[in-house]
Amino acid sequence: MAPSAGTASGFDVRQALFRVRSSFPAVVQIVVAAGAAYSIARFGLGHAAPVLAVTVTISSLGFARDARPRRVLENAVGVVIGIALSELLLLVIGKGIWQDGVVLFAALVIARFFSTSSAFAVAAATQSMFVMLLPDPAGGPFTRSLDGLVGGVIALLITALVPRDPLGLARADATRLFAELQPAFESLVRALRHDDVRQADAALDRLRATQPLLDDWAATLETARSISRLSPFLRRRLPVVESEARILRYLDLAVRNLRVVTRRIDTGIGDGRRRPEVADVVASIGVAVGVLGESFASVERRPVAQEALSAVGRRLDPALVLPGAAVGETVLVLMLRPLVIDLLMATGLPHDEARARLASL
Repeated sequence: MAPSAGTASGFDVRQALFRVRSSFPAVVQIVVAAGAAYSIARFGLGHAAPVLAVTVTISSLGFARDARPRRVLENAVGVVIGIALSELLLLVIGKGIWQDGVVLFAALVIARFFSTSSAFAVAAATQSMFVMLLPDPAGGPFTRSLDGLVGGVIALLITALVPRDPLGLARADATRLFAELQPAFESLVRALRHDDVRQADAALDRLRATQPLLDDWAATLETARSISRLSPFLRRRLPVVESEARILRYLDLAVRNLRVVTRRIDTGIGDGRRRPEVADVVASIGVAVGVLGESFASVERRPVAQEALSAVGRRLDPALVLPGAAVGETVLVLMLRPLVIDLLMATGLPHDEARARLASL
């Protein structure tokens, strides 16, 4: 198969450019932090080669999606403890091949004990090997521990003073999610209109693939919340972060409900009967979800999405959608009701009011 547009020999240029663009704030943050840590250790403390000040700063910040201050602090403290332990062992057992092995073993075991992150363990082990393999600093024992402490403190300060744009990354995550939901709705509508099992399968596959997107969005919003609370420059954005976290919470529930509905459709069609009435309802929900997605760029679209969902809710009575239909057919309409309630709550309505927007049964 020939490479698709934007790819060459399997390399996706557009994805690569997206990675660079989304990582640019982190790149700037790391460069500034590393420069500050080096300057303080080199010119402020007089350390000739403050390698660990720079490397601890870089490893504490990194490119991880989870850039919460707590995570940065935990990484910095863990690595500094590893460096101090390595320097202590160096004083006790000296240098050599077997001594390097003992220190590396201790660093890896302790790092795995304190953190679930494999990257953290590798970073801690790397710093411990710097201690063992680099020439002894002129400042004497624990000079490198001091450098590591400088790097950790600078990483935490830079997180607050030169913050990344976690809300922008969260918006990108939301955009990716809604970009997957729209084709899923379209496939589902085609499946109902044309009794097409393959389209239902495609919709179900897309919806199952949205869970990593939801998880990424949740992690990014948690980072945005933590940084906004710490940073004086981002604190004013905290209400926006909380609002978007509410949307995510109920949208996650809605997507889970939509998977159940899709699974029901997938197993129920293929009998030669078309279901245009239900397809119209699902299509209307899909349009409303698309408007909700637009509200991240234009918040005035949120009431429009709310009203569109309310209009769908007023129709969600099996007697209105499928008058005289068998019980098995009406169940599908009933299954759409919790989905619409979750989506209405994502637009900002409390549960009781969202439920009141639905047709009485």
